[in-house]
Amino acid sequence: MRVVIVEDAEAAGRRAAEEIADLVRRKPNAVLGLATGGTPVRCYHELVRMHREEGLDFSQVHTFNLDEYLGLAPDHPQSYRYFMQSHLFQHINVPQENTHLPDGLTKDVDATCQQYEEQIRSAGGIDIQLLGIGSDGHIAFNEPGSSLASRTRLKSLTAETIRDNARFFGSEADVPQLAITTGVGTILESRVCLMLATGQQKATAVREAIEGAVSARVTASALQLHPQSIAVLDEAAAAELDFADYYRRAEQLRESLRGAS
Repeated sequence: MRVVIVEDAEAAGRRAAEEIADLVRRKPNAVLGLATGGTPVRCYHELVRMHREEGLDFSQVHTFNLDEYLGLAPDHPQSYRYFMQSHLFQHINVPQENTHLPDGLTKDVDATCQQYEEQIRSAGGIDIQLLGIGSDGHIAFNEPGSSLASRTRLKSLTAETIRDNARFFGSEADVPQLAITTGVGTILESRVCLMLATGQQKATAVREAIEGAVSARVTASALQLHPQSIAVLDEAAAAELDFADYYRRAEQLRESLRGAS
């Protein structure tokens, strides 16, 4: 895994946005895998700035989000569709029909999950998958114990995830207990996996994901098996890494080689 350590959360968001923007410039019809939560907001705001000020064009892009709460309508203020509209989609020129999230109001969960997998395949697969990481090391809603070969499916949320997400709902009682999520196996089929983590509260999970054993206890650790995975971290999230100095030196060498070419 390539590990990029930057000064703070703002710099991490910009760096993640640069990775996505570079892809869109090289491949205007790129398929982007997107994430929700507090961490990617800075990344999305930077992409919006690039669109407005630098002409970054999303007109041919397709997007697929990782997950959606079961039972929430698209216009619910805490639905992930609403989140994406608010922070990204309505501010760039991506066609609405090119943006995809699981249907939180589905009456047939199994069919919806199978259809979502087929939509991703039909689009040509995910070119770059943006990921956050939970405080327990999960990616998407693949909670501890999830199969590392899992596909899109319904998942029950752990008490820790519900506590973490209560800040968006006002109380734990208001947080949905079920969500439709892409699986770890689905995520690993992406051509590039880009994990973004910021803050001291993520430091232990980041250490386990990057330097710990590959295990269903920490589903983000499966990214170690991916040939093109990148972790963009701020200093706080990188604080518990044993090999942080090595990662910094490796990235400096990478940048020097790029500058020399």
